[in-house]
Amino acid sequence: MANAMRLIKKYPNRRLYDTQTSAYITLADVKQLVLATEDFKVVDAKSTEDLTRSILLQIILEEEAGGTPLFSSPMLAQIIRFYGHAMQGMMGTYLEKTMQAFVEIQNKMQEQSKGFYDPKGMPNPELWAQFMSMQAPMVQAMMGNYIEQSKNLFVQMQEQMHAQTRNMFQNFPFPGQPGEPPERK
Repeated sequence: MANAMRLIKKYPNRRLYDTQTSAYITLADVKQLVLATEDFKVVDAKSTEDLTRSILLQIILEEEAGGTPLFSSPMLAQIIRFYGHAMQGMMGTYLEKTMQAFVEIQNKMQEQSKGFYDPKGMPNPELWAQFMSMQAPMVQAMMGNYIEQSKNLFVQMQEQMHAQTRNMFQNFPFPGQPGEPPERK
């Protein structure tokens, strides 16, 4: 039988209450649930509004502020620019698929590396170094190819949307449209 989704309630005093353990928990505890790939949902204790995304964003903010950031300032600025943009929905899907591809590559690499451990679970340093020296360029090449293909697909989709929009509105006279005479005052 699969485990039921873990329910965490957030109270007005900003405290998080884990209904499974009947104890208050911290954001660090929620982060551990994420790392353990445990299914959970955070809800407002009073309104039952789903706050899971908000809590996950808080964890990301703490991680970004606490150490070596995952996101650069230009990348964050670019993400902000996509909010309210026609491509917002596509961008979310694109980022999710890119993350999934990265995780799949990482899982394959971990599976391939299992043979480099001795029976006691200790890595053989020489084999491990050899494996990693071969894997790094391969993973970089795979990710580079994937990103290049994704970029090309994204540009094509954007060009198609632009062309469709242009065709849809071609019979509407917009001031300042190329080939239109300027308005008289």
